[in-house]
Amino acid sequence: MDASLFQYLLRLGDNTLVLGHRGSEWCGHAPVLEEDIALANTALDLIGQTQLWLGLAAEVEGKGRDADQLAMQRDIWDFRNLLLVELPNGDFGRTLMRQFLFDAWQVINLGRLMNSSNPRVAEIAAKASKEAAYHVERSADTVVGLGDGTEESHVRMQAALEYLWPYVGEMFLGDEVDAAMVAAGIAPDPASLRAEYDALIGRVIKTATLEIPDSSFAHKGGKTGAFHTEHLGHMLCSMQWLQRAYPGASW
Repeated sequence: MDASLFQYLLRLGDNTLVLGHRGSEWCGHAPVLEEDIALANTALDLIGQTQLWLGLAAEVEGKGRDADQLAMQRDIWDFRNLLLVELPNGDFGRTLMRQFLFDAWQVINLGRLMNSSNPRVAEIAAKASKEAAYHVERSADTVVGLGDGTEESHVRMQAALEYLWPYVGEMFLGDEVDAAMVAAGIAPDPASLRAEYDALIGRVIKTATLEIPDSSFAHKGGKTGAFHTEHLGHMLCSMQWLQRAYPGASW
């Protein structure tokens, strides 16, 4: 059980770590100051959640590692994040659409994790859910504003949705780790989140005057470590270089 719980916690922590880093890449580069600050704050929230999830993962593993070591000293094949979050930012519309697609899933998943049989998991989920509720409200409003905005913003948001949608399905694919979590009452079956997710996404996308692509294809493999895009490797080079160059450095 500890091995499965460790892997599950890595998935939660890696999702927020990788997406938080992607969001931070916009710092100083967003098209308007308000969005620059908002994305930086969202990234900080996600990194804070990473500290909690990977900190608990390190305790469960019991090998003397801490959250920083799990974040900064693992290689690409040891990461368990969804493929969606590691994709390059692309244009601003793609970044915001990805944020919304993830936020919608996260707020639902955290809501279920608040009832986890593991008190520590439930505690972290309760704390993170407050931030996630704000994140999804904001990202949904932004998707609506751009989707139902100018002709160009509408076209870009539709293109972003079509590019990202095939990666959404991985959120709801389960494996032996998920089965162990369900059996222990620690986490929900990923597939059980789909109906609520589709309802939330559908309402926002309709209001944004966008159309969900007619595709059931789903990329898979990121959370098992079986497959990652080359982009994660490039991202880790920039994220981990200090700890790689100066192992154990602190200040």
